[in-house]
Amino acid sequence: MSYKCFEVTIENKIAHIVLNRPEKRNSMIPEFWDELPQIIHSLDNNAEARVIVLSSTGPHFTSGLDTAVFGSSTESSDSEEVQEKLNRRRSARLYDSIKYMQQTFTCLDECRIPVLVAIQGGAIGGGVDLITACDMRYMTADGFFTIFEINIGMTADVGTFPRITKLLPEGIVKELAYTGRRMPASEAKALGFVNEIYPDQQTLLTEVMKTAKQIASKPPLAIYGSKRIINYARDHSIADSLDYIGIWNASMLQGAEIKEAMSAAAEKREADFVDLPPKRLNMKSDIID
Repeated sequence: MSYKCFEVTIENKIAHIVLNRPEKRNSMIPEFWDELPQIIHSLDNNAEARVIVLSSTGPHFTSGLDTAVFGSSTESSDSEEVQEKLNRRRSARLYDSIKYMQQTFTCLDECRIPVLVAIQGGAIGGGVDLITACDMRYMTADGFFTIFEINIGMTADVGTFPRITKLLPEGIVKELAYTGRRMPASEAKALGFVNEIYPDQQTLLTEVMKTAKQIASKPPLAIYGSKRIINYARDHSIADSLDYIGIWNASMLQGAEIKEAMSAAAEKREADFVDLPPKRLNMKSDIID
């Protein structure tokens, strides 16, 4: 399938999603918000890959939200009565749009597959919402990110604050949010927001793909469980998380996968792990494969 904002390839069980509008600084136009969740859901629902790598093109990862997303709530030909009614329901429509856009990034957080993001140049505005929803972040040495919304009189609303406050100290987040300043890659790395920095984009992609390959060699069921438990622990108490991991392993732990991992290591060969099952999207097929 072809997309307006992305190119997608799958090789060696690694899905590579590339933002492909460098001439527009990969701004997030209306199609962006439809296409990204379509891609992620397809990869996850059909178990098409074991790892997802998200990268970009051009001088910047993304310039963020394109204001065309919000469009216009009125037409010049509308009567005053029609315009008045449209204005009265504008807030409800905007709320609905924001919720839809939030789900575009939440799908990265909720999918069973790890998502690694390779960031060159700037991740601006909505770009921060995007990268904070990924599992691991890598940047070029000249990379930076900025919560840019404050500079245009907005409060970031598509996912930045609920997630970045779990990734950076609160005082730093507030400084970034209130000032709109750029945080360079070096500072982001020092604060643990970024996993690693590389000198240029080619090196960045090469090294991120090496990490993706390593993850793809591990048992997908255990990777799925690890992502699920880490995200659960992030949002719950220690006591709840301990109970949840106990229940998870009691129902999901696979002795055959453990045996295969140990045998492969002893025999110095590539392990033959099972892939995740496709997600059940309806009840037309057999309940048990």
